[in-house]
Amino acid sequence: MAKKLSADKWLFAVTVALVLSGVIMVFSASAVLANEKFHSPLYFLLRQGVWAFLGLAGMAMLMHVDHRQYRRPLLIYTGLFVCAVLLVAVFFVDKNHNTHRWFRLGAFSFQPSELSKLFIVAYLAFFLEKRMGQINDWRHTLLPCLVVVLPFVGLIVAEPDLGTSVCIATVAFIVLFTAGLRYSYAAGVVLSAIPVLFGLVYFFPYRLKRVLVFLDPWKDPLDAGFQITQSLIALGSGGLFGLGLMEGKQKLFFLPEPHTDFIFSVIGEERGLAGTVAILLLFAVFLWRGLRLSLRAPDPFGRYLGVGLTMMIACQAFINMSVVMSLLPTKGIPLPFISSGGSSLLISLLGVGVLLNISQHGREA
Repeated sequence: MAKKLSADKWLFAVTVALVLSGVIMVFSASAVLANEKFHSPLYFLLRQGVWAFLGLAGMAMLMHVDHRQYRRPLLIYTGLFVCAVLLVAVFFVDKNHNTHRWFRLGAFSFQPSELSKLFIVAYLAFFLEKRMGQINDWRHTLLPCLVVVLPFVGLIVAEPDLGTSVCIATVAFIVLFTAGLRYSYAAGVVLSAIPVLFGLVYFFPYRLKRVLVFLDPWKDPLDAGFQITQSLIALGSGGLFGLGLMEGKQKLFFLPEPHTDFIFSVIGEERGLAGTVAILLLFAVFLWRGLRLSLRAPDPFGRYLGVGLTMMIACQAFINMSVVMSLLPTKGIPLPFISSGGSSLLISLLGVGVLLNISQHGREA
């Protein structure tokens, strides 16, 4: 029987711990770079602090809003429409790092693909609840899901941002599987995705180069393999307990993007194996508590929404840390709650706010 409970204290605590760790490590990783480019070592720290404050405030607000309010068709379809417009409009702004991913206003930027994650998960939760018991109806359930999700994935691939698109597709698959997708259909989805991924890599030289570098990064450590070899050097030189906060060397113009995509490398160098394991454990606790509260949700919408939001963050963290440790080919995707980046941090914290509300309406174990 559903009843009003207190918000999940474990989930709240690990989220705040990750955000605070992120603020500290962003400052440590970016101070020299910020001073060189913007004549202020606090530049990225202040930006991260502002986004962290806004995100935590939003999280606190959403944890008091009943998650069942989000299953209104007008809200979900309007949100999807706005996200689609933004994903198209971003192609008409100037490129940044040879991609069309951000809208920029002065020192602040916004990535519409981050907002799209929330509304895709909300749509799937809303639609699959309506189709309870008919999840394996190809024409009336699976096809409408694909018709909505695949155009978003395609637009994000075209930015290009293969990492985020793979993350969204994976989360959508997990939500469908949670709703009862037949094993034969699940296997079919996985098998059909393999040639698509192969084509997206093989026919795009820069992606193919990344895969070849991944297979042997030390073959060309000063050019193609520079980023990943510097990441591995940072991780290896940290030892058990690290060189100490602010004492890392690879962030001093050796390791590209030390405060964003490769901040986990800086953690490994400055906080050592102990620091990286601590971050890994915090994400493991986040995954555990997120799935636990989702499966105890009082309604199918809350269950699917909770699983989607939890896996949205967990999948992104897994991809980022795997790339940093050379377990996956190099891909620019931030580490949730920790990497410098306003839209990623804000959207992740808003998602946690929804999770915390779901936890307040859970059932007894």
